[in-house]
Amino acid sequence: MEITCAMPIDLRRGLTGLVLAASVTALVGCGTVFHPERKGQVSGRIDPVVAIANGVGLLFFIVPGVIAYAVDFSNGTIYLPSGHTSAGVDALKLEENMDVASLEKLLSDKSGKPVRLDDELLRVEEVASLDEALALVRMAGIDDAERLARGADDA
Repeated sequence: MEITCAMPIDLRRGLTGLVLAASVTALVGCGTVFHPERKGQVSGRIDPVVAIANGVGLLFFIVPGVIAYAVDFSNGTIYLPSGHTSAGVDALKLEENMDVASLEKLLSDKSGKPVRLDDELLRVEEVASLDEALALVRMAGIDDAERLARGADDA
């Protein structure tokens, strides 16, 4: 006994590709793909675009949609940016022959706080890109206590 499919081969290939693309996108988490710069957020308002895109995964199959939500919640990429951060990365133009006192003054003016480059709590790193600088700020855990406190208040 032979079973045949009455669906044209082009339509079947198109649907297979669509289901495969939707499953892969859902499995990696839409927020992680669309907004990788949001990784590390603990809480905030949920981005409706990311939530709806993850929900599309639920339409195809339950498992990819649930995985997409789990990935985005665990990465923090489902949340909208809060607009309030006390740690960040600013790019400043530096003169080539700038001395330590001038750099301390520039940083003090920019931050609004006194800066001493010989402070043991200060970490100076040379980075190749802005993405690497942002990753260092996130890994430093500077805002962790504040983010966790805001997350408890939101609940």
